[in-house]
Amino acid sequence: MTSIILRWVLNALALLLVGYLVPGVTVSGFMTALVLVVVFGIINVTIKPLLVLLTLPINILTLGLFTLIINALLFWFVATFIKGFAVENFLAAFLGTLLYSVITTLVSHYAKAD
Repeated sequence: MTSIILRWVLNALALLLVGYLVPGVTVSGFMTALVLVVVFGIINVTIKPLLVLLTLPINILTLGLFTLIINALLFWFVATFIKGFAVENFLAAFLGTLLYSVITTLVSHYAKAD
């Protein structure tokens, strides 16, 4: 249970870092980041697989790179209904999700619970 809470907090800190480093992405505070991690996780579990399945032909043609576009669009979509989180444009969403993916991959690698 502690590893889940630890990852949740670390992912929220990663989102705060993304909001600080990427121009066009704004995260108002830590509580917003915590809520955002939960909502983004739920959307990644429910909506993203459906979108990947629907865009499978273009995903195959681009060798999976279209998944980055789907991630950016979902990141931008979440910003429409989470108060305190704003993404100005698609480029900001793309760079934000790219940086967020890198940070969370590193965090999950170094914060593994044995």
